[in-house]
Amino acid sequence: MNGVSPDNLLLVGKIIRPHGLEGCLRILSYAESEKTFLDAGTVIIRPEKGDTYEHKIISLKPHHRIFLLKLEGVDTPDAAEAYRDAAIFIHKGSVSRGEEASFFWYELIGLSVYLDTGEYVGTIRHILPTGSNDVYLVKRGRTELLVPAIHDVVKEIDLKHQEMIITNMGGLLDLNEV
Repeated sequence: MNGVSPDNLLLVGKIIRPHGLEGCLRILSYAESEKTFLDAGTVIIRPEKGDTYEHKIISLKPHHRIFLLKLEGVDTPDAAEAYRDAAIFIHKGSVSRGEEASFFWYELIGLSVYLDTGEYVGTIRHILPTGSNDVYLVKRGRTELLVPAIHDVVKEIDLKHQEMIITNMGGLLDLNEV
C-alpha cells in the first residue's frame, strides 16, 4: 500500500495471533473503546516484515480481555497467521475528539512538563491507563515521576508550544519517584 504517510496514521492496537478457522484475529486494543475501530471502518495492518495492507472491518467483538477482529479478505487461518504480531493503525482523520478538553495520547507523549513555578520537570514518555484517570510517566535524565492526569494537578496543556503545566500538589513530585 503506497501513498499513506505515517504522520496520518494512529496506532490503535496489535494483532496477537489468529483465532479460529475463518481468519479472525485476536487483537490487543490501545483504543479507549471498540467505537474507535468501528468509526474508522478500515484498518491499516503493518506486519513486522513486508508490505502494509488496508482492510475493511467486518466485525469487532470483545473476547475476555482482548478483541476478535474480522477483516475483509482475511478468510483463512493462513491468511490471519501472516499478520501475527502486526501493528494496527487507522487514519487520524477518522477519529473525532470527544470532550473539548480531551487530547489524544500521541499529542501528549513528548510534551515538556513544567511546574507552575516555571521549573522544568521532564518529558512525558508514556501514559498509563489506571481506570479512574491516566497517569503520565515523566522522565528527566534518570529520574522518572508519575503524574496523575487530574485537573488538580494538570493546569494547562499547550500543544502549540508542546508544554504541559502542572502543580506540585501535596508533595506529589517527592512521593512518587519511580
